[in-house]
Order: sequence, then C-alpha cells, then structure tokens
Amino acid sequence: MKSRVLIIGAGAVGCLSALTLAKRGWQVTLVDAGAVGGESSWAGGGILFPLLPWNYAAQVNSLALAGASRYPALCRELLDATGIDPQFQACGMMVFPDFGGEVALQWCQRHGVAVEMRQDALWLPQVGQVRNPRLMRALKARLQGVGVCIREHTELEPLQADCGRVATWRSNGSELFEAEAYVLTAGAWSRDLLGMYAMSIRHKPIRGQMLLYRLAEGLLPHILYREDFYLIPRRDGHILAGSTVEDAGFDKSTTADAAAELAAKAHALLPQLEHAPLVKHWSGLRPGSPDNLPVIAQHPQLDNLYISTGHFRYGVTMAPASAEILAQLVCGEALADGADAYAFPLNNGQPSSNH
Repeated sequence: MKSRVLIIGAGAVGCLSALTLAKRGWQVTLVDAGAVGGESSWAGGGILFPLLPWNYAAQVNSLALAGASRYPALCRELLDATGIDPQFQACGMMVFPDFGGEVALQWCQRHGVAVEMRQDALWLPQVGQVRNPRLMRALKARLQGVGVCIREHTELEPLQADCGRVATWRSNGSELFEAEAYVLTAGAWSRDLLGMYAMSIRHKPIRGQMLLYRLAEGLLPHILYREDFYLIPRRDGHILAGSTVEDAGFDKSTTADAAAELAAKAHALLPQLEHAPLVKHWSGLRPGSPDNLPVIAQHPQLDNLYISTGHFRYGVTMAPASAEILAQLVCGEALADGADAYAFPLNNGQPSSNH
C-alpha cells in the first residue's frame, strides 16, 4: 500500500510538492480552503528571477535561481500532459536606475547571469516569466492526471496533535484527514493553521495590489523594472503593473490610492499606457517572512509534519526547487547542498519589507 501524505495549501508550492511526491509513489491528497492556485500564486506577476538579487542573501537567490532554471522543462511537461500552455518565455528584463550600479554588474558576472549595460539601464536577457493563472490551471490538470486527490473549498482547523506526531487533521466540517505524513504549504495562512505549534515562525500576510492593462501584441517585448515597480508583458498584449507591499493583515481589498500610485508609475515607465484600457485591479496576500527566507523543514516537535512556507514574493519562482527539498525531507533522502538554510527558525525576527 502506498504511504499517504496530506498537503495543506494548493498554491504553486503545494501543487509542485504534490506532483513531486506523487512521482515518488506517495498517495497524495491536496486540500485548500479555496480553489487551487486561487491566492498569491494566481495574483503574482510570474517574474522568474529575484528582481535585484544583489540585495538578497545567498540562500534566497540560490533557491529562486534553482527554481527558475526548472521552468522551461516544467512548462513543456505541463503542456504535453495537459494541453495547457503556462506561457513560459525568456523575455528579458530592463532595469533602470537606481539598481546598484557596479555592485549589480559584479554580482551578475560572479554568478554567471548574462548582463549588458544599455546606456544607463541594466539589460538581463535571460530573465523569464510564466503566466500565473495558466500555470496553476495546468498544475491542477497535471495533478488530476497522476491521481492526486484534490479537495478544494475545504477549510481545516488549527492543528491538534499528541505524542510528537500528527494523527489526524480536522476540517471545520469535522471531517478527519488521516495520513502518514503531513505537509503545510498554506502561505500567509500557515502560521494560523499551526496554532500552538507555530513556535518561532513569524510569517504574516503582506498585501500586493496589481493593475492589468491591454495594448497591442508585441508593443512591449520585455519586462521593465524601476525602483520596486515593474511592467510585465504577456504574449497577447496584456501588461501587468505592480506591485504594492502593504502590511494590512488579511484584508484583500483594493484601494483607490494604490490604483492611482500604480497607474502613475506605469504611465511614467511606458507612456502608451496612459490611454490604454485598464482591464482589472486586484490584490493578493504574500506570506511575508524575515529576510524573504522561507521555511522548508521538518517540524521540530512533530516528526511527521513538514513545513514549506514563507516564500514571500517568490513562491512561484522558488516552488520547483522548494518541492524537491520538501520531497527529500518527507522521503528521508539525502538533502541537497544548502538545504539546511531553510530550517525551522530559532529566533523571533519580523518579516522584512525588502522585496
């Protein structure tokens, strides 16, 4: 009989963890309080790069770059298996001042990241992107195809456990989920679901608001980035503009002030957007974490509970590499070099606003 694993949280991290464990022979049930990919994994922009990596710790960059490197093969697999194209493209990113000058160039050269200076801007030709909603649709279809049981709109209660192990996890409807291993990948909701077992985890929701425009196809060929603001062009002419970073708790409402701020930045960066149709304005809740560093670890008190959460702005980017580390933990395999950097935290740091 296959060993059973319950994964709580069906964002990119949870879905790819489910796929990785299913391929290793586990009987996987994936549970989410909403729809698959319906929270931050849907809401984000899909840039597969840690934006200004020279401002981050090496552990953040290594996980993000490792995850990003797997997307070409992953998206081919998803398209072949499901017929849904996540629209991966290595469109490149133009970064305008102030981006760090010589520090940025030296970092790229040391880490083998292709880089050019174009007048006063930094050109990163290998930076890729994926279209988040299509990625999540493809992942859901792929999981169904490999036999993963998906339970959407199933809210769980905070964890209760005894004797150093999780025996069952109860839903708000009093249904009991039973497995040999439990994996928590619920993003901004992970701390609340851990309840008394959250210990030193200090992750919290950080709201990000985005705008969506529509222009002619091909008008903007690559990502533009300036001073914590980006424009991301999709193949069909849609352009995403974002994003805010707001400590607003679990409030997912959008605000007129944020819309005006994002629109002003968008128009300044690409003047054609001033007269372009505004298609949509939305927000998502990122799992904010100290220094943008996720936790991917076995729980120190419960030996069959594993955590993969706190990826902040880089959940989609980091998800393939995070899923591999998580699977190694659950399966008792040798861990990849550097995986101990994502161990359960021993301090009480607060999420950083650096993004």
